[in-house]
Amino acid sequence: MARLLEQVQQAPRPRVDVFEQFRRLNPKEFGGTTDPFLAVEWIRSPELHFEYLQMRDGDRARCAIYMLRDDTSLWWEGAAHAVDLATLSWDGFKELFYGKYFPADVRGRLTREIMSLRQGDSSVVDFIRKFDRGCHFVPMIARDVAQKLNHFLDGLRPTLRRDFMLMRPEIYDEATACTFQAEQAL
Repeated sequence: MARLLEQVQQAPRPRVDVFEQFRRLNPKEFGGTTDPFLAVEWIRSPELHFEYLQMRDGDRARCAIYMLRDDTSLWWEGAAHAVDLATLSWDGFKELFYGKYFPADVRGRLTREIMSLRQGDSSVVDFIRKFDRGCHFVPMIARDVAQKLNHFLDGLRPTLRRDFMLMRPEIYDEATACTFQAEQAL
């Protein structure tokens, strides 16, 4: 019995088509947008599928290309002439994609916006939503816990910042909860 089990385990398994597996997960198609946040959201969406399927890098790019529709498929027809599809990596595809749908000047503008983001008259919930969304575009803040916490504090209204300092939270998630509580108390 043990020998039979060993033979079954060593027998070559048929390779399941990764494209078919990917398609079964019902990934989002992308037809184009002028909203850079939607473009970034679309790129992040299949990445979850890729990780789940433990997909190889080259397969990732090909699966993403398969999901392009309408204007983006037309864009890709032109962009594909400038790359070697046999060696196109996921990062290479993202670079091309972001060049079209999330160009450097837009990324720069969003970086400047998050660096100067202030709560002003907006609620804590709205400020946190804008802050979290913007942090995605400023890796130096998003990846550094202390920097993120300090930048969040700097953007708060002075009255909330004062209450925040009294509570002394040490991590960002704790800070957002404390700030929300402070706003409710006011």
